[in-house]
Amino acid sequence: MNSNDTYHFDALKKAVISKFLENHSASSNVKDWNGDDIALFQEDLFSEVNAKVSEKWFYSYFKHDAQKLPRIDMLNLLSGYIGFEHWNAFKSAPISEEPIKKKSFLWLIIFIPIAIVFLVTMNSKNTFTFCFLDNMTSKILKDVPIDIKVLQDNESPLYFKTDSLGCFTYKTNDDKIRFVVSSPYHKTDTIVRSINTHKNSFVRLDSDDYALILKYYTDGNIKDWTTHKQKLSKLFHNDAQIYRLYDNNAGVEILNKEDFVRLLTIPTQTLKKIRVLDQSYQDNQIITLKFTVQ
Repeated sequence: MNSNDTYHFDALKKAVISKFLENHSASSNVKDWNGDDIALFQEDLFSEVNAKVSEKWFYSYFKHDAQKLPRIDMLNLLSGYIGFEHWNAFKSAPISEEPIKKKSFLWLIIFIPIAIVFLVTMNSKNTFTFCFLDNMTSKILKDVPIDIKVLQDNESPLYFKTDSLGCFTYKTNDDKIRFVVSSPYHKTDTIVRSINTHKNSFVRLDSDDYALILKYYTDGNIKDWTTHKQKLSKLFHNDAQIYRLYDNNAGVEILNKEDFVRLLTIPTQTLKKIRVLDQSYQDNQIITLKFTVQ
């Protein structure tokens, strides 16, 4: 790690330890913590951000001097634990460059939220920031942009996509936000959060099993193509309508179930370039599907 990363990560660790010690008894020196202390911290972390770190991870990054920063999703989780929206928000906080003492850091923890509230009040704006997690893996969903539709009273909805960190930020005069989240491989959900809720930094999305299975099949890594075809046939409704969208509005091709299954069971380069855009279901089978070949 460079000196800047070392400084910020050390500050994050001290803030996390201070937060934990507010309600639990343990040594202020994390290197003295035993297995029971670590287990208690894991439970406290889970109660705040619905995620845990392994004991091995804790030893690597807290009890020992880490040689590199943890993954961004772990940095986001720890930042959320101490009240920040994400890692970048923590790094942007006005923390002194001098060595941080426990009392002065606790003072900053109190002062920073007050300053943020003051600035928000002066600008008559509330800032909401959310990062999205896969409900099963607890990993930040940053590989595929997630579509967000912010619902407004008596106004048209606003549309956004998550950034490269799997997050999005929205400013409003309202104290609550209501938005619809949709993803090619996760179930659509409507989220309602209040600005006064401290646990509103992370949103968990349930995976869409059918979409994930379809993605797996379109990867072209199935050796037994006969079995592959049989499983695909069961996945689609007999009356399924499949639409292939061409680039630059060049047109739309309509395929039936047999045509599309045949396309997915021929190991060509086209198969690897298929991208599913949208799908709907009837009787637990895909009844409509839109795709493109990139």
